[in-house]
Amino acid sequence: MSEDIRIKKGLTIKLKGKAEETISAVPRSGVFAIQPKDFHGITPKLTVKVGDAVSVGSVLFYAKSNEQIKFTSPVSGTVSEIRRGAKRRILSVVITANASDEFVNFGKEDPASLSKEQVLSKVLDSGCWAFVNQRPYDVIANPSDEAKAIFISTFDTAPLAPNYGFALKEQEAAFQAGVTALSKLTAGKVYLSVNDNASFFNKIKDADLLNVAGKHPAGNVGVQISKVAPINAGEKVWTVNAQDVAIIGNLFLTGEFKPNRILALAGSEVSAPQYYKVTIGQQLDTLLNGTINTENTRVISGNVLTGSKTEGKEDFLGFYDNIVSVIPEGNIHRMLGWLPFVGGKIHSASRTSFSWLTPNKEYTLNTNLNGEERALVVTGEMEKVMPIDIFPMQLLKAVLANDIEKMENLGIYEVAPEDFALIDYTSSSKIEAQQIIRNGLDLMINEVG
Repeated sequence: MSEDIRIKKGLTIKLKGKAEETISAVPRSGVFAIQPKDFHGITPKLTVKVGDAVSVGSVLFYAKSNEQIKFTSPVSGTVSEIRRGAKRRILSVVITANASDEFVNFGKEDPASLSKEQVLSKVLDSGCWAFVNQRPYDVIANPSDEAKAIFISTFDTAPLAPNYGFALKEQEAAFQAGVTALSKLTAGKVYLSVNDNASFFNKIKDADLLNVAGKHPAGNVGVQISKVAPINAGEKVWTVNAQDVAIIGNLFLTGEFKPNRILALAGSEVSAPQYYKVTIGQQLDTLLNGTINTENTRVISGNVLTGSKTEGKEDFLGFYDNIVSVIPEGNIHRMLGWLPFVGGKIHSASRTSFSWLTPNKEYTLNTNLNGEERALVVTGEMEKVMPIDIFPMQLLKAVLANDIEKMENLGIYEVAPEDFALIDYTSSSKIEAQQIIRNGLDLMINEVG
């Protein structure tokens, strides 16, 4: 069974430096790290100390609020450092890796023959539950909840986004096993969103296909959920990234936690944009050495709209990131910058710039805001890039006012920060819409639960 979805609102941003469809290996990183900041709302409780030996799949820490939710080591080695910040907050668990990996054996099993409880137990014990996200609130799902449905998007429409069909072309069996396992965890449906008729995703069983087309953010699961299974108060929908589905599938096929990704290194400041086989938590140094322009550039773990700025090559790959983007730093003054047509290099959603005349042109954009924060004005520009059926400006105002009742009425349960990324890009108010929505969701967690 399949359903067609056409997304008309949004904005496609074409940047130079899209990854070529070739896969290279990178040297094994000497150190790896799992960073609790990647898991929003999780307070870690350590199970290891400095000097402990760990294998792939050994538990490093669990969620203080729910001991079932475990976070496991991506490599074999020795815990070499527990980095802490203010008030002894745990920033990262650093592991010095061995030359080769040893794996905790969780047992090979066919997910189709298992009960919900058996599948859930294996996913929790291995640390794979961290891949299961919950809407509303955009946090790791509570395994005790009942999911209305599970959504998997097999494509990404963000700038420079990786091609999951290419990245997973040799993981068809693992992806199918992952979908089958996830189908056991809900009494509802598993929805698989696709936009390429030639990919193997169209042959996957135990899921309903959604044929989705349109501009960014058509690839966001939040947009897809809003069209098929809108979330009401008290309901839960779970989401899993396509590459993480394959990791879950490999757990059942091999009995081992194998946190590997095919990662896109992309952007105008990359000498040869392409894909690399990496392991979650590896140090970026092994990936970036000799592959990027190091002068006046910004390295972003994630895509350019929602990713986070890295602190340098000694930083670590984010737990959920499938792309590292490298673009020019925006510390360059543009002469007569108030004239949008000067230079012909500016991309804009507004027709005051002439980029709309060349829709297929690829741009080299930097991190400049091209303006300063100013008052919110009713212009309709937010609604043009928001395909979810909400009033984005009114919702942002309700969040800023901490008005919980209005937030509920205006659709706070249906959105996540990534759904407001284009508003960050296009809004003439230059507000941090994603951060505002994140603050609103945190308020709802604390006040409503």
